[in-house]
Amino acid sequence: MNGRQKSEPPIVAVKPGNKAGRSAADPVERRGGAKENTARPDTHRTQRRASVPQGLDRVRQAAKARRTERFTALLHHVDVDLLRRSYLALKRDAAPGIDGVTWQDYGEDLEAKLVDLHSRVHRGAYRAQPSRRRMIPKPDGRQRPLGIAALEDKIVQRAVVEVLNAVYEEDFLGFSYGFRPGRSQHDALDALAAGIAHRKVNWILDADIRSFFDTVDHTWVLRFVEHRIGDQRILRLIRKWLKAGVMEAGVVTAGEVGTPQGAVASPLLANIYLHYVFDLWANRWRQRAARGEMIIVRYADDIVVGFQYQADALRFQADLRDRLEAFALSLHPGKTRVIEFGRFAARDRWRRGLGKPETFTFLGFTHICGQSRAGKFLLKRKSRRDRQAAKLGEIRDGLRRRMHWPLAEQRVWVRAVVQGYFAYHAVPTNFRSLTAFLWKVRWLWFRSLRRRSQKDGTTWKRFDRVTAVRLPKPKILHPWPQDRFAVNHPRWKPGAVVPHAGFCAGGAG
Repeated sequence: MNGRQKSEPPIVAVKPGNKAGRSAADPVERRGGAKENTARPDTHRTQRRASVPQGLDRVRQAAKARRTERFTALLHHVDVDLLRRSYLALKRDAAPGIDGVTWQDYGEDLEAKLVDLHSRVHRGAYRAQPSRRRMIPKPDGRQRPLGIAALEDKIVQRAVVEVLNAVYEEDFLGFSYGFRPGRSQHDALDALAAGIAHRKVNWILDADIRSFFDTVDHTWVLRFVEHRIGDQRILRLIRKWLKAGVMEAGVVTAGEVGTPQGAVASPLLANIYLHYVFDLWANRWRQRAARGEMIIVRYADDIVVGFQYQADALRFQADLRDRLEAFALSLHPGKTRVIEFGRFAARDRWRRGLGKPETFTFLGFTHICGQSRAGKFLLKRKSRRDRQAAKLGEIRDGLRRRMHWPLAEQRVWVRAVVQGYFAYHAVPTNFRSLTAFLWKVRWLWFRSLRRRSQKDGTTWKRFDRVTAVRLPKPKILHPWPQDRFAVNHPRWKPGAVVPHAGFCAGGAG
């Protein structure tokens, strides 16, 4: 009987306890083969991560276990099911690219189109189309170029990005937050607030990379991707997207630098670029060159670094400038500066006869050195005035376009806009800004109603009666940043005495 007695009981895999060690888990969680693993059902890894195919989960495990391994076979994970999920995850009302195809148009006979797209991708017959250039205004009056990709390009890019995320989410460091699964702008804000409040931070480097998305070097992007990705088919797809260029006024422009803002693949490529150019270098600088403590928070190309000593901040700024120049990047001279900021900044500046500590902006908030009612240091955050003014300008224009809508429909639109603004900006210490924003919205709405007719008799009393009760009230919706950061990163220990051992602004990594 092949050396086995008849009385031997069958082997049954028993799930170990939640706190069982690796020795208990190994016999149960044996590594399966790669054959047909993409056809297996989806699985949830944790409560915070989305459902992913089991094949990609194995890619993630391999990426975590073997940090220097290159993945030479990844495109087979881009199957029809993944393309379908990518299509369903796109915005329904997004503007079309140069092909003019909307989400609804592509949904007609969807399965046949996805099967054809899958075939073209795997045969190498897929061709990326140029992005449609669209200029959007910035709060400072300038315009930001936005690239709107064709719908099929969005689908393929989103599918490939999901595959690549399985690799790079195990490589990216903890203080990198921009455009990553399970991480948001408020996670970055929480990490920064917790670091300033509980670490020895006395100086802040507020750094901004000048025109980052417009100056990314294609050669360096591909070199960095090749560190982990050896599948030539994936590399060809990335090369096609980079070389596709943009179309403006009927003219297609392609270059050796830049990746369109708005393209689905651009955020991941930017994170890969900055992972090798900034993250690894900054983490090594912190460990080897810093005399005091440091905290680092990066969201895309917006970087904030906290230092214990001013000398460290100035040396880091100079070294960072040289580091970026070696990779065809540069710091924005008007937006990059070192300021005195932290728990003791106000006291130290008062002793030297100086004024209040300067402020800095990060992710839509102005950060201020303040005091609590008990007289202790309190990091205050309020909405940026220029961003709030730009938002109010958008609301004014929107009300003008909807001036003659029925009042009930106007209420629905205004309420949605205010709720969306509060959902992001309703953080502790920002209540006054929320109140001022709501008052200005109501004034803009009242003025719009009054201008519908020269004989309009709308008064504030009537306006309040029909609108005020239906608008959201100013209310703090977010918890204190230190509390949420401690919940999301339970390994964080504010009282750790070993530098960098208990706190890394960004949680893990």
